[in-house]
Amino acid sequence: MPTEPITRGGDPAHAAVERVRDGLAARLTGRWTADQAPAVEGAAAAMLAGAGGAPLVIDLSSLSRLDTLGAWVLERTRAALPAGTAYAGASPEHLILLREVAYREAAPAARARRFHPLDPVANLGSGVRSLGHQGLAGLAFLGEVVAGCLRVLARPRSFRGPALVNQIEQIALRGAPIIMLIAFLVGCIVTQQGIIQLQRFGAQSYVVNMIGILALRELGVLLTSIMVAGRSGSAFTAEIGSMRMREEVDALRVMGLDPIEILIVPRIIALMLALPLLAFLADLAALAGGALTSWLYGGLSLEAFAFRLQNAIGLRHVLIGLIKAPFMALIIGIIASVEGFLVEGSAESLGRHVTASVVKSIFMVIVLDGLFAVFFAAIDF
Repeated sequence: MPTEPITRGGDPAHAAVERVRDGLAARLTGRWTADQAPAVEGAAAAMLAGAGGAPLVIDLSSLSRLDTLGAWVLERTRAALPAGTAYAGASPEHLILLREVAYREAAPAARARRFHPLDPVANLGSGVRSLGHQGLAGLAFLGEVVAGCLRVLARPRSFRGPALVNQIEQIALRGAPIIMLIAFLVGCIVTQQGIIQLQRFGAQSYVVNMIGILALRELGVLLTSIMVAGRSGSAFTAEIGSMRMREEVDALRVMGLDPIEILIVPRIIALMLALPLLAFLADLAALAGGALTSWLYGGLSLEAFAFRLQNAIGLRHVLIGLIKAPFMALIIGIIASVEGFLVEGSAESLGRHVTASVVKSIFMVIVLDGLFAVFFAAIDF
């Protein structure tokens, strides 16, 4: 003896297929909800059988209630019917549910592509094009930052002074110990290796010239920029990316506030102020490491080291390193901010853009240092 589907509660789901003037229509009644799951599946099967392979108009005007399960079964059934099947009489709430659970076919597996001799060239061209797009995006973002700074200058009261002070503390005050330690150790290593090589020619005293010029012109600012890119640049990207994930950036725009002025301008100004200071401290630490190593390995007293250093370097060597610092800070800030705004709504996206921020910043810092080296050599400075 056949039995009816067991359901909980009254008003079970039901579907009646009728012939109308334009074709077939399925009139749905009852509760298409999770507690009526057996009846929902039975009604969907009856709707498929009644259609007989023809398109249907699914009338939802008489439904008592529809939840996610019912909407998913409806979408699955609609996908199994021929093209032309559509809904009618759906309330706005029903349409929202149906859109959210819209049935999508699984994407077919990509066919294995055979290697072609021109694939490396095509990949190179794609990479160059992507690099060009990223460069244009960076220039556009730089324009937005400059416009934000001009708006802040026009309305000084809108500038977030506490945010600037907080960022300088995070970048300079908290970053100084580790940057000075690394510069000191690198200064020791470079001086020690220089002494070993110069001793062969009896010219170990010239290691002072080497470490002085190298630390002031290149080593101090380059080490500082790389450390700031890895420490502060990644923090900028992570902070802005987290705000993007929580939709806080959109909330700022809804409140009529400019995220560039609120989030980016204080950070970039803090970077441009802090990096020259950190580079100067790194110069001093590298020279201190060189002096200590010269005393221990080369038998050169601290007084002799200071005397030779004074004769070997001039103010221009100090200025070269300090002139580079603000430009490197600007590059780091722009890249970190752009990558932060590109973060989407997943932790995987956040990690990917933080990594990209650090790698791109270090790469661009080294490229910029090379360009400055060519420029200063060209003007004999």
